[in-house]
Amino acid sequence: MARRHRNADQDDAPKGKLTRETLREAIRTFKYIRPYRWYFFGGMILLFLGSLIFMVFPYLIGLMVDVAQGKSEYELSLTDIGWALIAVLLLQGTMSYLRVIMFAQVSERGIADMRKAIYQKVISLPVTFFEENKTGDLISRVTSDVEKLYSTFSITLAEFLRQIIILIIGIGFLVVTTPKLSLIMLLTVPVVIISAMVFGRYIRKLSKERQDKLALSNSLLGESLQTIQVVKAFVNELFEVKRYGRSIADVVKVAMRYAHSRALFAVFIIIVLFGALFFVIFQGAVLVQSGELTAGKLVAFVTYTFIIAGAIGSLGNFYPEILGALGATERAREILDTPGEMDLDGGMQAKALSIKGDISFENVHFHYPTRPDIPVLRGVDIDIVAGQKVALVGPSGVGKSTIIQLILRFYDIASGDIKVDGRSIFDLDLRDYRSVMALVPQEVILFGGTIRENILYGREGATEEEIIDAAKQSNSWEFIQSFPEGLDTVVGERGIKLSGGQRQRIAIARAILKNPAILLLDEATSSLDMESEKVVQEALERLMVGRTSIIIAHRLSTIRDVDCIFVLNDGHIVEKGTHEELLLIDEGHYFNQAKLGGMQEHA
Repeated sequence: MARRHRNADQDDAPKGKLTRETLREAIRTFKYIRPYRWYFFGGMILLFLGSLIFMVFPYLIGLMVDVAQGKSEYELSLTDIGWALIAVLLLQGTMSYLRVIMFAQVSERGIADMRKAIYQKVISLPVTFFEENKTGDLISRVTSDVEKLYSTFSITLAEFLRQIIILIIGIGFLVVTTPKLSLIMLLTVPVVIISAMVFGRYIRKLSKERQDKLALSNSLLGESLQTIQVVKAFVNELFEVKRYGRSIADVVKVAMRYAHSRALFAVFIIIVLFGALFFVIFQGAVLVQSGELTAGKLVAFVTYTFIIAGAIGSLGNFYPEILGALGATERAREILDTPGEMDLDGGMQAKALSIKGDISFENVHFHYPTRPDIPVLRGVDIDIVAGQKVALVGPSGVGKSTIIQLILRFYDIASGDIKVDGRSIFDLDLRDYRSVMALVPQEVILFGGTIRENILYGREGATEEEIIDAAKQSNSWEFIQSFPEGLDTVVGERGIKLSGGQRQRIAIARAILKNPAILLLDEATSSLDMESEKVVQEALERLMVGRTSIIIAHRLSTIRDVDCIFVLNDGHIVEKGTHEELLLIDEGHYFNQAKLGGMQEHA
């Protein structure tokens, strides 16, 4: 039985490749911190000065030892050294505070701008993009990936540069003050530190492998318990026990390799790493004994050595973080570089077109981009006069909803043309074009705010009187008034605090407020009970007055009185006419659908 297992960390932490091209592309991300570059430069200056001051500490500590032993070359007292240490501490603390604040200005504001840019791009992308990408993945790009960049801008980048500065200053100071001992240190400690980093990376790899094996065994456990009825029905309890046992054995095998590696690493740290440090200290003690070095300088040297070793180790730890940031920028840039269907940079609201509402399909052929081998519409011709109410009927999957989606320009067509008032819809500005339409879908999704906010989604800036009028026309006002908060009632996520009929009427109020020239109803009453349908249908009848209305429905009660019914089958318009005209076509598609109950009728 095959299974797929993916480590969650792999999904959440994409790794990039450190190449010249990826670095050049990643630098493009810095445009989001360009408006705050003076904060960035100020933070970098403070970072350099702070690192420089930090490196004074070991020198002052060594000097303090020499002063205490009376071997200092300067005429200073311990009190003088103490005051100097306090001054350095205060200066270091002040610089650290200002540096953190400045880098926070850069990271917080820059990342906020980037989040807005990614969201603006995502919201402007065509429907096909969302069909090809999982919602969870898109949310991850806006949140998790950008959070990695925040960490890079606010912490990783500063610490990376800080460790480099410390490394350079520390080595430079040692070479100048204790050249002989620093040569011994540079020939031993860096080699050992780098070896420890390589060893540590191997151990992390084994740790990840152990986690993967354990996750796989947990998957087996969960699967067998979830399908316990099947296991027992096929008397496969022993089979499952053996399979789980093999999986646990694999976990133990990898875990023992991991344990052996950790044990060897502990030996390496104790013998090699500390041995190298002790060797350097021993050589320093020899120099102190011979009078070539003071005890204070040896203390300062040892302190610098530990700081340099820590800096080398930190640089190694920053490498995977930098790769993670590169991977995050790559995924973010994928979205930012994807062409959107409309430009939102201007920030201007859509301008409603002045149209009557004539709609025509001229020999339209269409297939979904993800299924090019399956034609959905095969030469569809439709003519709708402005103000007409028309219905699209036919079996499931023949392209009724597709026609509405094409009118909304959710997709491009393969051939033919769609015109509104004689103009191709593909020549019109998309935002302006969609602003003259309103959609009332079968499954109404309300936003998690108040009823007022959901109605205002139809037209931002509408007056209180217009909102109430829209609620009354949609038969919503009565139940809205029954709530203690009225229009300010919070509907909850996805409108779950309202019934299906109430949600539909809110959606109708939203459409009324928009005052569209073209109204699209995609089975707007099919999921309602008879009582709710009657109330909603009354609201829809008022909404459709004077507008071009296209209705998809399976119930005769919703389409009996339309001006024209278009019957689809196998991607073609096979019949058209009024309800009465189509029933006169003996054994026609519409006739048979009504006769066989395909068109439900409510009393």
